[in-house]
Amino acid sequence: MRRLGLGLGLTVLGLLLTACGPKPAPPRTAAQLAALAPADGRLAALYETSCKGCHANPAAGAPLVGDKAAWSPRLNRGLPVLVSHVVTGYKGMPPGGQCAACSADDYTALVKFMSEQEEGQ
Repeated sequence: MRRLGLGLGLTVLGLLLTACGPKPAPPRTAAQLAALAPADGRLAALYETSCKGCHANPAAGAPLVGDKAAWSPRLNRGLPVLVSHVVTGYKGMPPGGQCAACSADDYTALVKFMSEQEEGQ
């Protein structure tokens, strides 16, 4: 009986400590997602015409801009792998990300923007 009480007490203590941790940020609203764009004007234009339709639309199934939980497993494979998936296409990602005007550096910059890996973020 004493062990049961100790185990229950430790479980309750663990739950209380977990509850005190940092809360995840609430998901961005559709309006917030629509307002996001890279600071660089040229990249913003590429993002607007090629990336935004999927990565700012929760119904599209693509990882949303700034959704750390969605981007984390992708980034864990390495930025070069992620960018190569953009270039060649992977699962639901169309080859080239529908961006005929994008260079390899543009793809990298856009992925960094969408995954919030840009410097200063």
